[in-house]
Amino acid sequence: MSGGAAGASREPQRLFVGGEWVEPDGGHHEVIDPATEDVVGLAPEASRAQVWQAAAAAREAFGTWSRTSPQERAAVLDRTADLLRRDFADHTELARAETGATTATARGMQVAVAVARFRRYARGALEPVETGIPPQINEAGPLGRAAALGAVAVRRPVGVVTCITSYNNPWANPAGKVAPALAMGNTVLVKPAPQDPLSVYRLAAALQEAGAPPGVVNVVSGSSVDVGEAAVDSPDVDMVSFTGSTAVGQRIGEVCGRGMKRQLMELGGKGAAIVFEDADLDAAAAGIGTTFSFYSGQICTAPTRVLVQRAAYEPLLDRLVRYAGHLKVGDPRERDTVVGPLISAAHRERVESYVELGRKEGARVVTGGERPGPGLDKGFYVAPALLADCAPEMRVVREEIFGPVVVVVPFDGTGEAAEDTAVALADDTDYGLIDYVWSADTARAFRVAARLRAGGVGVNTIGRNMEAPFGGFKRSGVGRDCGSYALHAYSETQAVVWAG
Repeated sequence: MSGGAAGASREPQRLFVGGEWVEPDGGHHEVIDPATEDVVGLAPEASRAQVWQAAAAAREAFGTWSRTSPQERAAVLDRTADLLRRDFADHTELARAETGATTATARGMQVAVAVARFRRYARGALEPVETGIPPQINEAGPLGRAAALGAVAVRRPVGVVTCITSYNNPWANPAGKVAPALAMGNTVLVKPAPQDPLSVYRLAAALQEAGAPPGVVNVVSGSSVDVGEAAVDSPDVDMVSFTGSTAVGQRIGEVCGRGMKRQLMELGGKGAAIVFEDADLDAAAAGIGTTFSFYSGQICTAPTRVLVQRAAYEPLLDRLVRYAGHLKVGDPRERDTVVGPLISAAHRERVESYVELGRKEGARVVTGGERPGPGLDKGFYVAPALLADCAPEMRVVREEIFGPVVVVVPFDGTGEAAEDTAVALADDTDYGLIDYVWSADTARAFRVAARLRAGGVGVNTIGRNMEAPFGGFKRSGVGRDCGSYALHAYSETQAVVWAG
């Protein structure tokens, strides 16, 4: 696909720079369907110079776009949502083919969420940006005559924002960055993941058709490290919004620090699911089981690390085994498939190596971890794995696996001692994105939640309120987005003071 038309095409994709579809200097690489290993399309390989050109185009467009009225920006975002909805079926098929997500996930959690986020930030563009500050009476002195000084804090756009997006959701993740950034008057340079960039070009085409002026949105892609580095170190970039691994986020942060660039980092996670003995174990198993069933565990918010009070240990294990046993692993296009493939052969090998590592460390592989049998000879499949009898020092307990693997650690104690132990185990990690607490005692659950060093805590649920702030403590990230918090993340605060 060379430009923005929806529908299947094997025409090589071009870069989107300054409102034009541009041939890449570095040729193309194949985008592979993780379910079939067929070629979905050809993604462009930008050169470092082209990435900097895209950033320069965003810089040139910033002055005009930042001065447009909120109503104009809202209209562009609303029209984008309309266009994404118009081509919904085509976008869903591309998302499924690029990512290996089931059709239901591609439809409901990828494309539909992208539409919803453009709608949300069309409204967000109209939210007030001023906050009044009580006047202050100043006596006469070195700074002037006596006066009543009024003040207002105003959120202004940051400038040019580089959005580096993750492979696990090439629709919702870019939309969650681009839409609030544009709503605030920023311009953007988007660098999608190399595994599934074609969806992001579709998003750019919709924005172009919706009337986003040239240079307001730019998309460059590539499989080389140079492309990502150029998108960060360009002198025209004021801010980097990144979703991905902690290791890459740390490298990006070092570059941003040298240039004093603003950052929004949503990094890795190793979510602890604390299950007390009084919990509804069926509900807990269903929530924890989403690590198996939602996008094959390739999600940073998954409750992958289960800490369960000893009395509930075996009953919860039994429920998780039954849950995993009812999940069909297979072709994501089939209606009854729940677990599709992992994103690539390399990632499948990584996940398999962690299951084997768990065995060597002394964990008991209760179920899964193997490749499915006949009929799935192609595709990057791994059966959902449950590792029991784990200990806190094991690498499978401490490191992010990013696949359909749940590790279970029992803990002892009663009353407050049990709470102390659970919190200590949960916080014994480099990560702090989202944790979960299951207990019939709501007061206890909230008491434990208050002690957890995590950016979010689910109490008897894995659901998320999309208006709530999202981000992590420790090495799980910097900053918060979602809802109005995203509008704050993509803005600078300016103080305006006057004499009354």
